[in-house]
Amino acid sequence: MFDLNALGKWILIIGLGITAIGAVVWLAGRLGLPLGRLPGDLHFEAGGVTCFVPLATSILLSLALTLILNVILRGAGK
Repeated sequence: MFDLNALGKWILIIGLGITAIGAVVWLAGRLGLPLGRLPGDLHFEAGGVTCFVPLATSILLSLALTLILNVILRGAGK
């Protein structure tokens, strides 16, 4: 049978993580950081169709999150 206490803790942790990510994105927008408008972000328009591919932003966020996760895991001793 499932341990509902452990499941509840994981759901709470995931929710707090999503909230923290939302706060960071909101603050980045308020501070005027050009996420989504970096050189290397692709933007195509053809007729009435627009396609946006944020390559540079994705790479930058991936590197930042990898560094943060490594620091957290090393600090936790894992």
